[in-house]
Amino acid sequence: MTSRIHKYIVDKLKGEGKLHFTLIDPAKSISDLEKIAGEAASAGTDAFLVGGSLAVTPEEAGSTARALKKHGLPVIVFPGNLNCLTPEADAVLFVTLMNSAEPYYIMGAQVQGALLVKRYGLEALPTGYVVVYGSTAVAHVGRVIPIPEDRPEIIAAYALAAEMMGMKYFYIEGGSGAPKPAPYVFPSTVKKYTKELIVIVGGGIREPDVASRIASAGADIIVTGTIVEEDYEKAVKIIKAVKAASSTSS
Repeated sequence: MTSRIHKYIVDKLKGEGKLHFTLIDPAKSISDLEKIAGEAASAGTDAFLVGGSLAVTPEEAGSTARALKKHGLPVIVFPGNLNCLTPEADAVLFVTLMNSAEPYYIMGAQVQGALLVKRYGLEALPTGYVVVYGSTAVAHVGRVIPIPEDRPEIIAAYALAAEMMGMKYFYIEGGSGAPKPAPYVFPSTVKKYTKELIVIVGGGIREPDVASRIASAGADIIVTGTIVEEDYEKAVKIIKAVKAASSTSS
């Protein structure tokens, strides 16, 4: 498999400092998807993520990916389940839910999905995935062991394990619809203890200043999803805040 999308991400990080990804759930009826995607692209979002819902069908994933690709940006599957996989996308966050108590989400789903990823020609982006809070849908379904907010050394240990296992990305997830984002100290701690991981943070990010703080704290990529469905004008402001943080972060 090629590494075109990974190279795109790495090159953009070197050139711009911070990136923003827009998450679209194919199972949710988002009015004016074309308009929202166009506004996000114009504001500077760097890629679209497709996935996140238990109810998504392969047909919905495919049609959403096709619609998003019209905007000329990479479309990356963020698989809530195997139905999110579609050959219409460019790549897939090949995630292992590291703090799950359910073996299926640590390795079972990956084994089931590997042949589909290969058959569809998707570029696999190996990603360690950690869900912080236990009160979200993804935590419930994934049987997550929550991370104490005042124990950043635990997130550091997960990140080091991901890096030592050869993963290239580390996704810190507050959870879709989470009341607050992951603690700011988490991405900064990961950056302190690892060398090569690309740090992604998503979930609970609803304000531009919050996105800016997370980016400045060490996140390489900020992901927003729910706010896109609720208030795309604010979503555009968040994208611009992430881009502004690129010029002020060291």
